[in-house]
Amino acid sequence: MKTPQQSYPKLAKALGISNVYLKREDQHPYGSHKGRSIPHMIKTYLKRDGIRSFVISSSGNAALAAIKMAKKHNQNNPEKKIKLYVYIGKKISSKKFNILQEEIGNLQMEISLQQGERPKQEAFLAGKEEGTVFLRQSTDDLALEGYTELAKEIYNIPDLVAVFVPTSSGTTVQAIAECFSARKHIPQIHIVQTEACHPIAKALGKESKNIEHSIANAIVDNVAHRTQTVVGAVKKTDGTAWIPTDEEIITAQKLVKETTGIDISPNSALSIAGLQNALAEGRVFDGAVVCLITGA
Repeated sequence: MKTPQQSYPKLAKALGISNVYLKREDQHPYGSHKGRSIPHMIKTYLKRDGIRSFVISSSGNAALAAIKMAKKHNQNNPEKKIKLYVYIGKKISSKKFNILQEEIGNLQMEISLQQGERPKQEAFLAGKEEGTVFLRQSTDDLALEGYTELAKEIYNIPDLVAVFVPTSSGTTVQAIAECFSARKHIPQIHIVQTEACHPIAKALGKESKNIEHSIANAIVDNVAHRTQTVVGAVKKTDGTAWIPTDEEIITAQKLVKETTGIDISPNSALSIAGLQNALAEGRVFDGAVVCLITGA
């Protein structure tokens, strides 16, 4: 399903560039850009392999997309329901935790939400059970397929010269890069990570102090299996990586609110903060720049 992508002249003027678009993945019915990928993975495993038991480890957005997908499927297929096991960490914000609990409601028999110290390891072990699939975007290339439509939508923006993407595992970036690579004109791709988690940015030569937690708490993949692929793809577009501070993320949130009236999350504001970092370092963008607004 397409999401809004609109130009904001007041925001562009405040940033000092000619044109900026916000790609509103926070308006996706599944809650974020993860709604492009997670439902596609579930549908494919269900249709292709007959899998009806799924496990996911998530910092919030992927879990929400999986829960929404499982609910929708089970409502439409009462005789062929799927089971979903969701593992989240202790550090998840109370806001996200409450959102997930409210979404599940009274469906605990179909959708299990478990909080622990090592959610990824617990999910990995659960995914080894016969007939169960671990929905892992960082290593499963089915996840890439789900982001193809997102890439195509972005590419249709007139005079597109650059895209800024908040990045954890790098799956979204890899999918966008692969879609763009087949086109005549290839816009720059810039990844944006946090001071708490920036392995791909580091591989692209960016240095930063290391903090324990960032307000952009959806960026959590410190292993980043896709690092080398993403680094190569970003370099080919003449893009790079940016690591805004929490203070810069907050400033970006305020700027978007003041110029557009839109409230965005710290995770979404990463793209704006990354663009501001790029402009501060002297990058020039003679055309439309897209900032991905990922969701909560």
